[in-house]
Amino acid sequence: MTVFQFELHRSLSHTVESAAQHAHAAALETRMTCRGVSVHYGAKQAVENVNLDIRANEVLAFIGPSGCGKSTLLRCLNRMNDNIDGCRVSGDIHLDGQDIHAASMDVVPLRTRVGMVFQKPNPFPKSIYDNVAMGPKLHGMVKTKSDADAVVEDALTKAGLWEEVKDRLLQPGTGLSGGQQQRLCIARTLAVQPEIILMDEPCSALDPIATAWIEQLIEQLSAEVSIVIVTHSMQQAARVSRRTAFFHLGRLVELGDTSQVFTQPRETLTERYITGLFG
Repeated sequence: MTVFQFELHRSLSHTVESAAQHAHAAALETRMTCRGVSVHYGAKQAVENVNLDIRANEVLAFIGPSGCGKSTLLRCLNRMNDNIDGCRVSGDIHLDGQDIHAASMDVVPLRTRVGMVFQKPNPFPKSIYDNVAMGPKLHGMVKTKSDADAVVEDALTKAGLWEEVKDRLLQPGTGLSGGQQQRLCIARTLAVQPEIILMDEPCSALDPIATAWIEQLIEQLSAEVSIVIVTHSMQQAARVSRRTAFFHLGRLVELGDTSQVFTQPRETLTERYITGLFG
């Protein structure tokens, strides 16, 4: 058994155990659906006719080689692609039965419900406190200073950061370490009470210790929200996700339970990627 296979087996064992812990929960409901979703950048097609569902309280991993469309699809889920010139999205995406591209859909509350954590930590050039409190204040979710204090403490606690920063909340968020900054960004997202969190390679710029913190946090948060994570690390996908979607050249090649995708892939292309024949 190679080192990679050993690590993958260990990660999948953890995944199976985590899935068993969630087995007593009610049947997973579908929160978000994608049907026939395609994305073009000008004349170039980046995503082709993707169909998938995002379920309540699950972690869904997007894997595949660079340029396969996984981050592009992720940005479709809260219309971040609206900000890219020349980007055109077609097909249907619904959140709890609502068309997110409908004329009546305001993108601001959509991005509150479907939050995003980016590859590189991007704290605001403000205090740790203001990084977390700003969103709830802008959305009218807090009325008093004590309300804001409670939201800040709760979000930082859920992000595993409260004990580390509670005595320096007025210091700049940019002064934290890389791993702490990423957890601050997660706390900032949690503060506005999202229902789905999108994570675009959230650990790619972090060291192994900070990565372990984020992965543990993902597992804890999945009890409350749905999480979709783009990752280049197959071991990470195996550790944190309940289902995995494999993309290649803009197409969704395979989608299934993580243990099935990694150990008994249905598609030859998936098997070739998993075993390292390309990527």
